[in-house]
Amino acid sequence: MPDLFTPYKIKSVELRNRIAIPPMCQYSATDGFVNDWHMSHYASLARGGAGLVIVEATAVSPEGRITPACLGLWNDEQAVAITPIVKAIKDAGAVAGIQIGHAGRKANSNRPWEGDNHIKSDNPNYWETISPSAIAFGEHLDRVPREMSLEDIDRVCYDFVQAAIRARDAGFEWLELHFAHGYLGQSFLSQYANNRKDSYGGTLDNRCRFLLETFTAVRKVWPKDFPLTVRLGVVEFDGNDAKTLNESIYLVNKMRDIGLDFANISIGFSTPNNSIPWGPAFLAPIAARVRAESRIPVASAWGFEDPHIANRCIKDEQVDLVMVGRKHLANPHWAYQAAIELHIERAAWLLPAPYAHWLERY
Repeated sequence: MPDLFTPYKIKSVELRNRIAIPPMCQYSATDGFVNDWHMSHYASLARGGAGLVIVEATAVSPEGRITPACLGLWNDEQAVAITPIVKAIKDAGAVAGIQIGHAGRKANSNRPWEGDNHIKSDNPNYWETISPSAIAFGEHLDRVPREMSLEDIDRVCYDFVQAAIRARDAGFEWLELHFAHGYLGQSFLSQYANNRKDSYGGTLDNRCRFLLETFTAVRKVWPKDFPLTVRLGVVEFDGNDAKTLNESIYLVNKMRDIGLDFANISIGFSTPNNSIPWGPAFLAPIAARVRAESRIPVASAWGFEDPHIANRCIKDEQVDLVMVGRKHLANPHWAYQAAIELHIERAAWLLPAPYAHWLERY
């Protein structure tokens, strides 16, 4: 059996293989609620054979949405509405995960196909954005956010906890805290966004404080037998990556000591001025270093579309899971196609029986 298709167990959760579908924002919600689009989307992805399906970035508060059309878990009604999607993912044989987060200074943007820029103050969909410091991201996200007060920090931490409780009660078995991509968690860590002079800025320990406090608070309410994970941007590709990676590994080790189970290794995206070396599995060596120096299992995304490359990265123990996103949008049965390319006999039985029956019979 190719390594890509070996089961993976972490705590009480077992994935049928090492293929995970990462969070991919659909920008199709109304007031944070899922709808028929989300049900069709996630049910289709889960039927394709992947081991883990992580629901898109879901805001812990209305102000934390990337766009007005993003999902939310800031009230109990949203949790009830998302429960059928959890069931659909599980019924298809995959593990149901969800990513929760706060967009910080990148919040209140138009959807990508509508400009991907900040919404103007005279628009009914406008709301105030917040961040560790009053520093705009730049380029098309040029609004200067309000610097968070200590009360704001406490409130957002509380919002993460409440969203985690709702995710737990909705039936999710894998929780990912979104501390990457220039959103709020990453902004506390990054000196591009954080020039605070209090206990949440300046030194590395201070810049880690919000992430560690939030993680600790969520750890108390998330079931101990389910994985609690983070997505963290560990490099920026800005010429300072040795320092950024060392700081990120320091943070991962701190999180490990208070109960981190798994890390999804990504890019910081804290600045628009970077030069990302896109290519096959280009983050795998970086993820492998985090894995080795933190003794935490890891995944990464981007560049795993070739099943042979994905299989090799698992075999070489660079990553424990591969995140394959856009290829699953083009072909929800990517895992089935990967199994065929890796010469797995009767690969059709990765799919639900009504599909497998026809594919095997003819």
